[in-house]
Amino acid sequence: MYDVTVIGAGVVGGLVARSLSKYKLRICILESENDVAMGATKANSAIVHAGFDAKEGSLKAKLNVRGNKMMEAVCNELGVKYIKNGSLVVGFSEEDRAVLNELMQRGITNNVEGLRIVEKDELHEMEPNLSDDIICALYAPTGGIVCPYTLAIAAIGNAMDNGAHLKCNFKVTGIDAAENGYKVSSENEFVTTRYVINCAGVYSDTIAKMVGDNSFDIHPRRGEYMLLDRECGDTVSHTIFRTPSKMGKGILVTPTVHNNLLLGPTSYDITDKENKDTTAVGFDAIINSTNETVKSVPVNKTITSFCGLRSVGSTGDFIINSPVKGFINAAGIESPGLTSSPAIAEYIEDMLKADGLALEVNPDYNPIRKPYYSFQEASPEEKNETIKENPAYGKIVCRCEGITEGEIIEAIRRNPQPRDLDGIKRRTRAQMGRCQGGFCGPYVTEILAKELGVSYESITKFGGESLINVELTKGGQS
Repeated sequence: MYDVTVIGAGVVGGLVARSLSKYKLRICILESENDVAMGATKANSAIVHAGFDAKEGSLKAKLNVRGNKMMEAVCNELGVKYIKNGSLVVGFSEEDRAVLNELMQRGITNNVEGLRIVEKDELHEMEPNLSDDIICALYAPTGGIVCPYTLAIAAIGNAMDNGAHLKCNFKVTGIDAAENGYKVSSENEFVTTRYVINCAGVYSDTIAKMVGDNSFDIHPRRGEYMLLDRECGDTVSHTIFRTPSKMGKGILVTPTVHNNLLLGPTSYDITDKENKDTTAVGFDAIINSTNETVKSVPVNKTITSFCGLRSVGSTGDFIINSPVKGFINAAGIESPGLTSSPAIAEYIEDMLKADGLALEVNPDYNPIRKPYYSFQEASPEEKNETIKENPAYGKIVCRCEGITEGEIIEAIRRNPQPRDLDGIKRRTRAQMGRCQGGFCGPYVTEILAKELGVSYESITKFGGESLINVELTKGGQS
């Protein structure tokens, strides 16, 4: 029997598992997909919010500000790139200025540090490419950017290195009372556990109902994005928000930690929890809003687009509670969920402690996870030494991102182990450049099949039925 089972291997579930792995606990992480970080974690704005937007006194406000303060140290321990680039909420009118002043006062109440209103001249010195129609902005120097799926992968990997177990392709179909806890079942297997932590994203209401909790509902909110080439990453240096509306923080323009430029998201409430389609209407909305905010954004340099689903709860706040003994919800974790994730983990740890779970520190716990090696960022001397030690690092597989065979093999051999092409992409950035895997995809497939000891044609893009190679030709090639 496990002590704690976490349902959902996104950034929240990952950081919860990692936080608990410092104790002498048997921990299991259940994920319905073929890999971790497959839900909202892989498709969001990647913003570490300062904390001025959430309503005063809410869990969102409390955990956002706390998570913001924790994020840099967490990323340093996990070997994840984090940049405190600051954010700007821009205003086009005196009406917008009034809203920005309200946001600043809310942020001050929420204990956000360094907020101030920046006027037009200073603003355009900070960001020369902003529209001339912008007259002011709320500046939040504590805002930042991080790669959400890299953070989730690192947190789960660190938890596994410290003894946690991960079960992918485990879609929970039932949760039943068992002796001293619960029996959590899928179609093919089950685990028994003393505690269940529900971090199931858009399906967290479904999971809660399995233990009789009907107190909330979750609906998905679609958000489409456009990602531009690395040569566009210097268009802006801060994260640029529009003045927010009731549907969210609006369409933003931001650099990423890998120096791409990210535009989006759109915001549409829907009912289908699997609808991640991108649309021409959505792209038009992104382009029109971006062109109003920033001058000459080269949208013709777009290398990919994607859609994510935010988990919008019926309560208007994060839903972190224990409706029945031994079961904890971490539901409705929409924005600022990424920022709040380290603080959510801390909050749930405190809940378990208050409920009587013995949290005896594991003396062998290691909070440090070595970052994935980046051959491209090494000096010429370091590259030569690395190739001498392992010639696989001298074979470039992904030309666009400069990713080597050695880096891909390293990623396959580390926790959590990728088993499909998108898993390799999230860990190494191979297939993430201009050609989106058009050149390196077959080579990555070959490496993955060899390392996993499976057939070439069995490798998928993202698990399930997403086969890439259907059969062998008469010449023996897929």
